[in-house]
Amino acid sequence: MVVTHDAYGGLTGHPDHRQTHRLTVLAVQASGWADLYPEAGPPWRPCALYLATHPDSAARELGGRLMRDDRTMYSVPDDRIDAAVDVRPWLAQKIGAVLAHRSEVERGALPGRLARMAPAERERLLATEWYVRHDLGSGSAGGQTELTCRGVEPGVAGGSD
Repeated sequence: MVVTHDAYGGLTGHPDHRQTHRLTVLAVQASGWADLYPEAGPPWRPCALYLATHPDSAARELGGRLMRDDRTMYSVPDDRIDAAVDVRPWLAQKIGAVLAHRSEVERGALPGRLARMAPAERERLLATEWYVRHDLGSGSAGGQTELTCRGVEPGVAGGSD
């Protein structure tokens, strides 16, 4: 299993997070191609690729506490979330990792706003993580004769006519 940021770069749209997303998705796609890097050994395909994101409903709550007023907030419709994970057992490590970005804390970026919060408020805001499962496709050649939006009916939002 591979986990990375969503294409938006998380709630803040951080450019480093967007680039991490791009490179990770490309690496996962390339991992199954035997001829790309034969010296690396046999191709390997992860069982799943999950993109860390925020549902619209959580973004509305989180944004008011974590985002600057002049910043765009990035989130996805709630019905696009495939997994909501309670991360309270690892919350101390998660908060420690966020606060380890000292320059971000000092300049008042999102980690700095988290650092100034009461511990109970931080826990409430950070105790859940949300993920969209990215379709890796079957990787099989042939059989398909047209491009489709599997599971989306034509004429429905997100579908094509």
